[in-house]
Amino acid sequence: MSTHVSHRDVWYVGHVQGVGFRAQVLGLARGYDVTGYVRNLADGRVYLHAEGAEAEVEAFTDQIAKSLDGHIRGEEIKTFAGLRTCNDFSIRR
Repeated sequence: MSTHVSHRDVWYVGHVQGVGFRAQVLGLARGYDVTGYVRNLADGRVYLHAEGAEAEVEAFTDQIAKSLDGHIRGEEIKTFAGLRTCNDFSIRR
């Protein structure tokens, strides 16, 4: 695994808590070569941090948008490059 990777932070808005959103994202992550985490925020949004090759991160977040579009009303995305900070993909509390 490369130590210098693409990072993508996404804040999802909508009916994204209490519906298995994080578990579904974790399941989707298994199909991609990405690391990072997903967690609920106190304000009702869900935060995603994904790391990996740019194409993998983009494909992963595109799949989330397609698979969970019934729950997502909006999203804010920040993309940048840097050192890898996660060793796997997990749900954080």
